[in-house]
Amino acid sequence: MLSSMDWPIAAAMLSAGDAHPVGGTEAAIARWRADLEEVNDAGFTDVDLTDTWTRYGDLDREHVAALRACLDEAGMRAASLSAIRRSVIDERHGAEHLAYAHRTIDVAAELGIPVVSVGLHRALTAAQREQLWFWTVDGHRDPFGDDDAWALAVARLRELGRHAGEVGLVLSLELYEHTFLGSAESSVRLVEDIGLDVVGLNPDIGNLIRLHEPVEDWRAIAEAIMPYANFWHVKNYTRDEDVARGFFSTVPTSLELGVIDYREAVKIALRSGFQGVICVEHYGGDGLSVSATNRDYLRDRVLPRREYALGESRVRQTHVTEVTR
Repeated sequence: MLSSMDWPIAAAMLSAGDAHPVGGTEAAIARWRADLEEVNDAGFTDVDLTDTWTRYGDLDREHVAALRACLDEAGMRAASLSAIRRSVIDERHGAEHLAYAHRTIDVAAELGIPVVSVGLHRALTAAQREQLWFWTVDGHRDPFGDDDAWALAVARLRELGRHAGEVGLVLSLELYEHTFLGSAESSVRLVEDIGLDVVGLNPDIGNLIRLHEPVEDWRAIAEAIMPYANFWHVKNYTRDEDVARGFFSTVPTSLELGVIDYREAVKIALRSGFQGVICVEHYGGDGLSVSATNRDYLRDRVLPRREYALGESRVRQTHVTEVTR
């Protein structure tokens, strides 16, 4: 039984830039503390340790201990960790990315973080980095129809899932366009083929509906994948389209103003048994302030204010009590 005030809503460190240690520990501590205090000043007590901020799988034990101290000093709790753009089926770097993911899971366990999110998306291409919005240019596409590539994804993500389970975590797989996690059907098939209850989906539907091309209806995606959700990146976009003329346009916006109706999406999630951490993200402008607005929208107007009986999930959940205790 849950209510809106119990729910951990974490700020993504996505907008904080690159703070990976490049000098001594003291310099890293100063940057980490400043960034975390800024997030706390925005009204957050929970944070998603997004690895665009710090590459957690590359930290030594001294830096891990220093990061834990910074979190404590800033009054922040690391509710989740998101490792992105390191596909374990990358043709050149897949084995390296797999090893990094294993190290990241160990760091999360050491910091007491209950959920790690990974995906199959790749580093942005040079053409994507030149754009105002990178999703307006095609990036990598996973080889749909390649049985060997699919089997490799299943095997390596299953390996990570087993590791996560051994150290008491759950693993979440982030939806992302044009990958094996790029549609509702493919994502459900992948998590079912992996076949571990500690491996679920991160239904980042915003990654799919922002494309400048025909997309699945967000409600259909939510209905299909929410029974498998164990962590949730939330963000939204305006969307305009004229299919007959081949026109599509999207721009980031707050949760309440975009094309995804998060009031309805949350209802679908609760009916499906979801009770994981929610991570608020935003691209462009003052991402932290928009994330704070999104947190307040969810907590004050969307999540149930009274205790709510959840549905039954198909995967193991990171229960709110595991994060808040």
